[in-house]
Amino acid sequence: MARTLNPASHASRRDAFIDGATRFIQSRGWERMSVQDLLDDLDVSRGAFYHYFDSKEALLDAVVQRMADVALATLDPLLADPSVPAPQKLEGVFTGIARWKNERRELMLALMDVWLSDDNTIVREKFRRGVLPRLAPVLAEIVRQGQAEGSFTATDADETARVLVALLQGANETAIDLFLARQAGSIPLELVERRLGAYVEAFERILGLSPGSLVFVDEGTIRLWFD
Repeated sequence: MARTLNPASHASRRDAFIDGATRFIQSRGWERMSVQDLLDDLDVSRGAFYHYFDSKEALLDAVVQRMADVALATLDPLLADPSVPAPQKLEGVFTGIARWKNERRELMLALMDVWLSDDNTIVREKFRRGVLPRLAPVLAEIVRQGQAEGSFTATDADETARVLVALLQGANETAIDLFLARQAGSIPLELVERRLGAYVEAFERILGLSPGSLVFVDEGTIRLWFD
């Protein structure tokens, strides 16, 4: 008789590997963690690991994907609240994600070193491609709400959402470059503020909002990461 997979048990065992890897990233660093280190920490067999993941890189992908899912899940109450106007809801998506990262700054910094490694180019590209189907529907619903309210002038919610996702990905890549430049002491804080502010201005123009309508990154967040 074929074995019956228990979905809850399967997810729980898989999550244990992701939890363990996340702890190692923050405490020791990804590059210094071997699969055997994780097996010893969890007291499981090598076969158990490869039942869930094809490689260490596949585990990294799972860590990053779950972090993204958890961060987006914290926005559910905001997104479901019909009393929140669309511009405020859009702003809340980005400030909410920023707040989630701020609360996990040490983990995010540890992950950044891993993320920028040439060895993880494929993982980065896979995640980048996965952002669109994850985030575009969320933004499209906000754009549709803004259209109905008369606050957004964009005519096609779905296509506008795709453009906003691309713009967001560019902003994220720029933010990483700015962070590294600030770490090297090669740019002033004012340049960081101007460059990130240009992305917010682009959002406003695409949606038909007046300048200064949106605040995606507050001064406290900028100083936490770049000062």
